[in-house]
Formats: sequence, structure tokens, C-alpha cells
Amino acid sequence: MLTVEKKKKYTIEDYMMLEEGAPFQLINNDLIMSPSPIPIHQVISVRIVQAMSNFLDNKNDNGLLVNAPMDVKFDEGNVLQPDILYITEDRKSEIVKDRIEGAPDLVVEILSPSNAYYDLRQKKDIYEKYGVKEYIIIDPIAQNADLYVLKDGVYSLHQKAQNNEHLNSVLLKGFSIDLSKLFK
Repeated sequence: MLTVEKKKKYTIEDYMMLEEGAPFQLINNDLIMSPSPIPIHQVISVRIVQAMSNFLDNKNDNGLLVNAPMDVKFDEGNVLQPDILYITEDRKSEIVKDRIEGAPDLVVEILSPSNAYYDLRQKKDIYEKYGVKEYIIIDPIAQNADLYVLKDGVYSLHQKAQNNEHLNSVLLKGFSIDLSKLFK
């Protein structure tokens, strides 16, 4: 097991030596630790996964829907754990190995005080660079959500939804999140 000592640069080899379930992500060659999420974070995560799972079941969609913790390897210096991820059925065999190796099609991050900086900056940049097609950021404190869509390799804000509105996925045609139910 790796004891976390301050190094200038961590690698995937260092990351893989951590104890399973250790609260770390490898972001730009830094081991970033975060405490367990706040309760509302987990409640929102469950509500989104339930809604997405029901939607996918009704569509007979055999894509892969997973909630955290799940390692996603983007490169040798970036192994992230999105709160929720979805991979289309036609890409599953391409990137799902012992872990997920490559960009999911859709990622949802739910902000917590301990992770907001990484979710809004560094992780967003990595998702954009490696081609995550749709990135949703849920803010439980402000009770809103932003949906970014990748166009020509760059994220553009497709929708900003408030508490009393619906957030409409572009990738999952017909899937909508009622934010008033999400934040109740």
C-alpha cells in the first residue's frame, strides 16, 4: 500500500498502489483527497441514478450507467471518479476493461464544498480534453444545474436550469431531470 507522501508528480502506478476505496483521485499528476460527500450530495446522486436507470430501462438501452466510486483512466496522470457516468452500448466494449479506460459519453458531477474547485476547473478541463460529450454540473447549494455539450472539442453551455425547471439531456434524447424533485 502506498503511504501518501508529498511528491512532485504522481503516476498511475502510485495510484494503483493505494488501498481500494481510498478517497483519492489522480488529477494532473496530483493525488487529491476528499472527504465523503455531504448528505444532500448523496441524496441527489441516488435520485439522478434512479431517474436515469428508469429512463434507460424504458428505452431498452444497454449502455453502462455507474455511480461513484468508479475509476476512469484518462491518461497516466489522470484517474478520476465522476459522481455519475454513462457509456453508450456501442462504446462499452471499447473502453470498459478492468476499469474504465477512456472518456465516458456523459458525466455528472455534484458539487460539494470540498470538490467544487476540481469539478468546475481541473476535472472539467480533462473531460473536455478527452471528449466527454455531455457534462452536467449539479449545484445543491444554489439549487441549479449546468449542462455542457462538446462541440468541436470545446464545451459550450447548452442549458442552465434553475430549481423549478427541467434539465434536458442532449445525449439521452428525451431524458429530463426535474430540478424541483431533485432538490426537494
